[in-house]
Amino acid sequence: MNSATVRSLLVRGMLAGLAAGLLALLVAYLLGEPRVDAAIAYEEAHAAHGADHGMEVEIVSRALQSTAGLATGVLVYGVSFGGTAALAYSFALGRVGRFTPRATAALLSGVALLAVYVVPFLKYPANPPSVGDPETIGQRTTLYFLMMALSVLLAVAAVIVGKRLAPRLGNWYATVVGVLGFGVAVGLAYVLLPAINEVPEDFSATLLWQFRISALAIQLTLWATFGLVFGHLAERLLAPKPATAAAPRETAQKAAASAL
Repeated sequence: MNSATVRSLLVRGMLAGLAAGLLALLVAYLLGEPRVDAAIAYEEAHAAHGADHGMEVEIVSRALQSTAGLATGVLVYGVSFGGTAALAYSFALGRVGRFTPRATAALLSGVALLAVYVVPFLKYPANPPSVGDPETIGQRTTLYFLMMALSVLLAVAAVIVGKRLAPRLGNWYATVVGVLGFGVAVGLAYVLLPAINEVPEDFSATLLWQFRISALAIQLTLWATFGLVFGHLAERLLAPKPATAAAPRETAQKAAASAL
């Protein structure tokens, strides 16, 4: 694949990421922000009843955070991840199997969603404001990104193992072995890495569950939309349909002209 094609895919990936970001922004605003507001209300209520009644100075208003701030963060993230995913797609195309450009985009999006978000999420799920000790935020962040890095590396290893075994076992059994190996390795990582549970005892379990479901819905929207949009754009670039629709009309016109 030449540099011009990679550059075209990069631009299309960023555009697809922007489109995915717009839909994810809508989901985040409708599903995520109400849960964030409820968690902040819980935190403020406990602060009001605590010994220290002093409130921190609000540098950025909550209204700005939930509108312009949210839009900026989600859209910038969408464009950035879209460009990164497009570069990964350029490398993976033709190397993971004989898939069409659109099917490769869908496969890449599904695997990336699983490895980059779902696997780390199951070990260290997202928490709303007021959940978590501020003193352990560094440790929690490190563990989360460590789990993410392990998940991505294990996913890549599973693909490599599957391709190596395919000539001997066939595509189906090689894929099964790769998936099982990935699952076992992730399970070991879950057991070996420390668990973190800092949810207050009186925090609403329903609110916590709804917040985590909304966080998962945002990522599902982001990756699914990207896979569909980018797959369409990549297909048009890499496998354009021949313009044959006008050929019969032109042939008929030439036949009529010759008859005259």
